[in-house]
Amino acid sequence: MHGERKGMRKKNVGQGILKVNFGLEGDAHGGDWHRMVSLLAMESIKKMTDKGLDVGPGDFAENLTTEGLELFTLPIGTKLKIGESSIGEVTQIGKECHTKCAIYYQAGDCVMPKEGIFIRLLEGGAVRAGDSIEVIA
Repeated sequence: MHGERKGMRKKNVGQGILKVNFGLEGDAHGGDWHRMVSLLAMESIKKMTDKGLDVGPGDFAENLTTEGLELFTLPIGTKLKIGESSIGEVTQIGKECHTKCAIYYQAGDCVMPKEGIFIRLLEGGAVRAGDSIEVIA
């Protein structure tokens, strides 16, 4: 998922290219820094839908939505294999939201600041919806 401007919900593009020293090609948050790619689990999004919000993948501005991994419990430095060839390293768990988003005002809470994670890319490559993401170290 990528967004053309920061602070916007992201749209599902189905596939993309993860680039070392940048992140997801075409994403406004891309760049050579420690938060190249953001990930959020479907399980975290479900916490918000359980509160009655009509939200889904990309609505929290995450690049990759995962399922089956409790992302926010992964230690900094954990390496993830994404798809066939990309490798990312966890650099940050959660983030401070300086400006509260619409989701926060609707629900009084948001999962991205506590449960979203960020990685830097060690290896790049193509990524597609449905690709596996696994902890490798």
